[in-house]
Amino acid sequence: MPFELQPELTGELLSLRPLRNEDFEALFAVAADPLIWEQHPASDRYQEVVFREFFREAMAGGGAFVVIDNADGRIIGSSRYHDYSEEKRQVEVGWTFLARQYWGGRYNRELKNLMLDHAFRFVDRVLFLVGTGNIRSQRAVEKLGGVRIGTTTRGTGQKSVVYEVTTPIDLGC
Repeated sequence: MPFELQPELTGELLSLRPLRNEDFEALFAVAADPLIWEQHPASDRYQEVVFREFFREAMAGGGAFVVIDNADGRIIGSSRYHDYSEEKRQVEVGWTFLARQYWGGRYNRELKNLMLDHAFRFVDRVLFLVGTGNIRSQRAVEKLGGVRIGTTTRGTGQKSVVYEVTTPIDLGC
C-alpha cells in the first residue's frame, strides 16, 4: 500500500487537510508574525515575497497540510511530509509552524501525534530536520521522543540537526 501523503486527519483539537492554493491569504496571515521565525534559518519568512516561495514549494511538494483549529475552523498553521522513501521505509515531517497562541504543547503534540500515527502505518522511521539555531523546535521534537542522530546540510547550505522517531508514541492527546 503506497504512502498517502495528504490524508485528512482529525483529532480533538485540530484537523489537518491538504494545502490548497486558496489557503494562501489565511496561512500568510499566521506566518506574517516575525516572532514565529526568529530562531528559524529562514528568519525572513514573515515577509510576503519569501512566504510566497515557501507556499509555492509546499504546493509543489505534494505533502503539505493546513492545520485547522476545530473550535472555530480557523487556519492556524501548516506542516508537511517530505522525502518519503518506500525502500528505506522512512519519511520526513517538518516545515511546521503554528500561530503563537497555539504554542506550548497541546496543539503541536496533537498535530505531530496525528502525523506520526498516520506515517507509522507505512514507515518504520520518521525524521525531523531542525535548524541548528532553532532551539525551540529542537526541544519540541525531543518532547515527541525524537532522538538526535546527527547533523546534515541541505542543498541550500542550511545545517540541520537530524532527529528520528522509530516507534509510535503515545503523546497523551
